Amino acid sequence: MGKVNYRKVQQVLLVILLANLLIAGTKIIAGSVIQSASMTADGFHSLSDGFSNIVGLIGAHFASQPEDDEHPYGHNKFETLAGLFISIMLLFAGGKVVLGAIERFKEPIVPEISTESLILLVATLVINIVVCVVEYRKGKELDSPILISDSMHTRSDIYVSSGVLATLTGIRLGLPPIIDPIVSLVVAGFILHAGYEIFKETSDVLVDGVAVDSEEIREVVMGFEDVKNVHNIRSRGSRNNLNIDLHITVDPRLDVESAHRLVHDIEDAIRARFCANSQVIAHVEPEQEL
Repeated sequence: MGKVNYRKVQQVLLVILLANLLIAGTKIIAGSVIQSASMTADGFHSLSDGFSNIVGLIGAHFASQPEDDEHPYGHNKFETLAGLFISIMLLFAGGKVVLGAIERFKEPIVPEISTESLILLVATLVINIVVCVVEYRKGKELDSPILISDSMHTRSDIYVSSGVLATLTGIRLGLPPIIDPIVSLVVAGFILHAGYEIFKETSDVLVDGVAVDSEEIREVVMGFEDVKNVHNIRSRGSRNNLNIDLHITVDPRLDVESAHRLVHDIEDAIRARFCANSQVIAHVEPEQEL
């Protein structure tokens, strides 16, 4: 993995923002007209997709800034911080849907369902699927955590829209209107789950959780004949912005120049295996003779 091309990330987010705002407006208006709690909830969830795009744009802007005296390791964690905000927005949106569903349990309303509203929902669902697939692929292609997190946000919208479509179809076929708030609760479950998944991933990066399995790093390092042992392996950051430090033991008779070259070779091997812009620090120690 190489450095993230933040300009391209911002371009992708801007296009998806426009698509999400169009989808959200359409769903909210249609849900209000036919008085469907689940469709209106779906619309607000799509609106939160748009807000997450804005957060992503802001995060990508700050993350793209070069290293400076106050941020010698760069600004990459602004992208992770943006992902954390997205997760909080999802959790908030999920809570809002739960409250709306509870109100509909108290005062159920029969949605006025037309063929046009169902066709509209199918159309927005197809657009959501396209947006999600494109954003996820671009996230992988550009090594961008914010695009991948945002695509998870959009993926939850697909589940939501599918549930709403099933609800409205069911009511039109004669099912009781109570199914509307029930499905809204299911919708909330998907939203809250997506929020939790993104929160867990981004918070691990921000609190310096283990980024790479130490055994994977050990396997790379022990592939060098001059390395007798490796210990104190630590890693933090994300897969596209790794920081790794470790201690290696070598033959005490190994000269300084050879040890220096060995360390550089280990750094290159780790970068080739995990991330091209990894920051690697290897501390050399002489092997203790028994």
